[in-house]
Amino acid sequence: MEGDGGRREESMGAHLLDEKRESDSSVTGVLLFSIFTAVCGSLVCGCAVGYTSPVESAMMADLGLSTAEFSLFGSLLTVGGLLGSLVSGKIADYIGRKRTMGLSDILCLIGWLAIACSQGAWSLDLGRVLLGFGLGLTVFVVPVYIGEIAPKDLRGGSVLVHQLVICFGISLMFFVGLVITWRILALIGIIPCLMQLLFTFFIPESPRWLVKIGQDKEFEAALHCLRGIMLMYLLKQLTSKSILQPFKRYQKPTSCICFRKNMHMHSLLDLG
Repeated sequence: MEGDGGRREESMGAHLLDEKRESDSSVTGVLLFSIFTAVCGSLVCGCAVGYTSPVESAMMADLGLSTAEFSLFGSLLTVGGLLGSLVSGKIADYIGRKRTMGLSDILCLIGWLAIACSQGAWSLDLGRVLLGFGLGLTVFVVPVYIGEIAPKDLRGGSVLVHQLVICFGISLMFFVGLVITWRILALIGIIPCLMQLLFTFFIPESPRWLVKIGQDKEFEAALHCLRGIMLMYLLKQLTSKSILQPFKRYQKPTSCICFRKNMHMHSLLDLG
């Protein structure tokens, strides 16, 4: 009987979700501001990727760098990015999406300052690694956060903005770098870091992450803030044990999944 009651409760919750899809998909100012805050990190990523192209000759002349030293400086972004991406999922699950974005901003801020104030190759390389590590966190957490807060019918377009802003950042650094010095260009890269770091204090945490760690009250507040849902009964159904059970039964994927027989083709395509 308890099983039948649980199924009826879950069915009722799903029915309410379907009936109120239009309300769920409402676009609020907080939602748009949260997406804007997230894609500030995308701009940081684009600026970092596009930085080296316009500053190569001036930086080599000012600091007396060899071609090999400058090439190492440029490539260290990917090294830092690799290290950051390896721990990005763990960090985002442990401290939350907002705090992960803030941590990324702090690392990128330090990296940009190290580059802007650099007097030699070692400080350039250190700043580039820190910048890359921060980007490794950013490229993971930004689309995850956007995907978790955006309504279903807006999710694809919202995540697409992440890619577009990265491309915009690359182009911006290339054209601006043609008319200013490489130190000033590095300081310009700090601007989106500061913007996102400041704005994260005014956006809600991902409701899905709050559900995952069992903070149901905070989940209700975040969902209300993002979507403007006023029906408390719907929120009660969303936070009921039967509805949240799938999240709590979810098992984190591991690297072993890449070696399953049915995943061989996907793994080869990823490597390509």
